[in-house]
Amino acid sequence: MVPHHQRSLGRDCTAPWENLQRGCWNRHLSSCLRWPGHYSRAPYPYLSSRHFSLHWRPPCLFESRSQFQCWNWRPDTLSRTALSHLSGHVMNSEGGEPSSKRRKHQGIIKRHWEYICNHNKEKTNVLEDVNDSECEDTENKFDFSVMSYNILSQDLLEDNSHLYRHCRRPVLHWSFRFPNILKEIKHFDADVLCLQEVQEDHYGTEIRPSYHCEYKMRTGKKPDGCAICFKHSKFSLLSVNPVEFYRPDIPLLDRDNVGLVLLLRPRSASSTSPAICVANTHLLYNPRRGDIKLTQLAMLLAEMSSVARQKDGSLCPIVMCGDFNSVPGSPLYSFIKEGTLNYEGLAIGKVSGQEQSSRGQRILSIPIWPPNLGISQNCVYEIQQVPEVEKTGKYLQYTWAVLLVMSEDWPRQPERDELPANLLLLLLVCADGDPAGTQLGRPEVLVTAEKLSSNLQHHFSLSSVYSHFSPGTGVPEVTTCHSRSAVTVDYIFYSAEKDDVAGQPGADVAAVGGLKLLARLSLLTEQDLWTVNGLPNENNSSDHLPLLAKFRLEL
Repeated sequence: MVPHHQRSLGRDCTAPWENLQRGCWNRHLSSCLRWPGHYSRAPYPYLSSRHFSLHWRPPCLFESRSQFQCWNWRPDTLSRTALSHLSGHVMNSEGGEPSSKRRKHQGIIKRHWEYICNHNKEKTNVLEDVNDSECEDTENKFDFSVMSYNILSQDLLEDNSHLYRHCRRPVLHWSFRFPNILKEIKHFDADVLCLQEVQEDHYGTEIRPSYHCEYKMRTGKKPDGCAICFKHSKFSLLSVNPVEFYRPDIPLLDRDNVGLVLLLRPRSASSTSPAICVANTHLLYNPRRGDIKLTQLAMLLAEMSSVARQKDGSLCPIVMCGDFNSVPGSPLYSFIKEGTLNYEGLAIGKVSGQEQSSRGQRILSIPIWPPNLGISQNCVYEIQQVPEVEKTGKYLQYTWAVLLVMSEDWPRQPERDELPANLLLLLLVCADGDPAGTQLGRPEVLVTAEKLSSNLQHHFSLSSVYSHFSPGTGVPEVTTCHSRSAVTVDYIFYSAEKDDVAGQPGADVAAVGGLKLLARLSLLTEQDLWTVNGLPNENNSSDHLPLLAKFRLEL
């Protein structure tokens, strides 16, 4: 593994897109640059993405919006729908695996819009204009749409080809996938895009005409990362905050996943509209490393808390998207939604819900991450305090110490039962800056810390856009489907209005002007997808489905 330099969380700088267009096509760029144009990794084994990006250009997909209006925003009818085009295939009825020898003709699976019917007549009317694919903005409200989409990095596809044995080989070529993904992104025309597994040599010039894009590449050797793109016409950028989950000084954090947090200002008719915090991440996949997953999540939440907190102490509205590699109902998922998790006795492989058995798995340690990470159990940044020592005659005075002990006053080291009950960890500190006690032979001062807790908390009031079960049937919905599994791991979480989260943990600090969910693009079941040969296929070129939601911010 290449060496890494220690970086502070969420404080890496990004280079502007305009600077990258000058001379960046023939050199490898650092992990935090925005949309560089070329990556030197050798292709394997298909037609490489580098060859494709240099020698082929898709037709312009960012022209008139009207040609892509394929859904109806009417709440009283779902007759006109957004379509997800998938290839044809049938299930192997005996083993549950797709049979590559029994292919149907190309088919189409419809994904319709589901409208949330908990707002009044006035709010519903904005969905009735079928010729207006954009969200409606007035002086009192700001509507916007968000897409979260793991687009499947070509390098990761090629490195994990065993997951795509059910696919016809031509549909896995980048020259086939690339225009399909671009077309899908343009078809849905979301105001904000949160993309995962984006390779650094893709999407810049194709998306930039309509979107402002920020990109954070993974810190290791993998060429992919996370991107957040937003329409110039809808938002202005206030801040960019990358988060690197790799920390060379902490053995637990040896993985190269990343996150990205943006603070956006709506371009609305109101001059007092609050900012919106948008976060995007792709957590570690490994089902048996729930300790790393929870720590990565805590790091992202800490950065979000820092970015979203306003001058009066309240939090601005939040949208958190990504591939969390955790299933609905898992401890990690429940922690996001409920704001609290007691992980005492929790098996490390049970955190994400991907492992069916916890046999042979160790229990999560308390605490999960070490203190030098600088993040509290409330998932916020801690102020690192260095004790200031003043010599006063024979005494050492610690400005924040909870216990002072002098060799003359207490010549022996105190027994455990002589200390306050809530003070358990002992930090030995010696006089004259001699931490080893080499000059005096024994420690002079004992500084103790509070008893550790196994309770994690965060102060966001987050709801999931999706219910994760098919309406009417109760069959689980899925967001990814390949040869090994079909599950939900992708989510859009948002800070709901206080009326929608009353009684939930953290509701007392709900975002000012929380978001109202207006509509969501329906998901599919595993059976739906396997009847057309799973993902990817001839018309849907990722192994994940795009998630799409429409929100309203009351100003």
